[in-house]
Amino acid sequence: MILAAACFALAGCGGGGSDKPLDTEEDKKTTEEVDPPINEPLVAPNARIDDGRHVTAYVTYYGSLIPDASIITHINYAFAELYMVDGVYQKFDLQGSKTRWQNILNLKKTYPQLKICLSFTHGVVNSGNKQGGSFSALCKSEDNMKRFAEDCLKFCQDNGIDGIDLDWEYPGLSWSGAACDVSCDTDNYVKLVKQLKETLGDKYTVSYAGYCSDKIAVTGGYRYIDIAGMDPYVDFVNIMTYDLDAAPHHHSALSDTRAYKDCNRAVNAYLNAGVSPSKLVLGVPFYGRHSFSTSPTALTYKSILNMDAKTYRRNKWDAIANCPYVETMQGVFFMGYDNPKSIATKGAWVRQKGMAGLMYWEYDQDDSKGTLRTALWNAVMTK
Repeated sequence: MILAAACFALAGCGGGGSDKPLDTEEDKKTTEEVDPPINEPLVAPNARIDDGRHVTAYVTYYGSLIPDASIITHINYAFAELYMVDGVYQKFDLQGSKTRWQNILNLKKTYPQLKICLSFTHGVVNSGNKQGGSFSALCKSEDNMKRFAEDCLKFCQDNGIDGIDLDWEYPGLSWSGAACDVSCDTDNYVKLVKQLKETLGDKYTVSYAGYCSDKIAVTGGYRYIDIAGMDPYVDFVNIMTYDLDAAPHHHSALSDTRAYKDCNRAVNAYLNAGVSPSKLVLGVPFYGRHSFSTSPTALTYKSILNMDAKTYRRNKWDAIANCPYVETMQGVFFMGYDNPKSIATKGAWVRQKGMAGLMYWEYDQDDSKGTLRTALWNAVMTK
């Protein structure tokens, strides 16, 4: 279980914890489609249903595509990073090009109903910044948290956006070089969202990227997120129901006890903690997971479509996990992923449970036709 905890700490919005694209230059090459998709119809979007349903896209600073906002209700822009120096909060700033951010923000001119939120990472990529302890350091000072919340409010007001999304992966655990403190991180995360919600008020939303289980007691304190403690101060949770295992198991199975975790057990952790299902958004990966350490660790959906048909068979269907997978020509499970069939199944499942909808990581990993994002829209918006 210690090994499992180490491996599955890598789960996160970036697919294996990286803030960088999954594709290599080789992956990005376009090849002839020699293995036509099975159960992957490209269907037209249904009419928008304005009853609070969520179709949330994580859109990255390093992405190149401008999202089709006709099939999105919410965009979480990834990421902004903290500037911490000797335990003192200085500011936050967007990662990457400000032009990229402005291009995403401009979508509101055409789609005024679109909600855009700024998502914060604990990682550091900007030149001129260095890892100063990130959220763990920020949350050890009430003054830090208050000034951070005030900066978030000003940013929302100045940019006309709709809220803040936090992606601390994870309190009490460090796999990215950021500081952690099992004695207080989990409790301090609750204090941070409380301060943030009090400062932002009801006009702006507060959400977070959720882990697949509740907080876990360890020697000296806790790891992960206090789901019940966070609940009063957040508007919804984007549960990262991917990277839950690796080959030979599915990483985003709907329900599969063979895997370390699955969507069903992850959602139940929130329901059992008292969170209303109407606050929960289920995560869907636009990539497949092979391993956390062996190359290729992961491949985007568009790369899966271009896998060598002489070496791999894709669109194999696992009726237990309700997910497709890729196998080698020798019949060995290589990679689990999602396609329109599994997305439709997940959409029906979240609607049956009264959940808010689906989110995905991340927009640019879809194919050029928008197969997955269109399927996800229809899965959520089906009447």
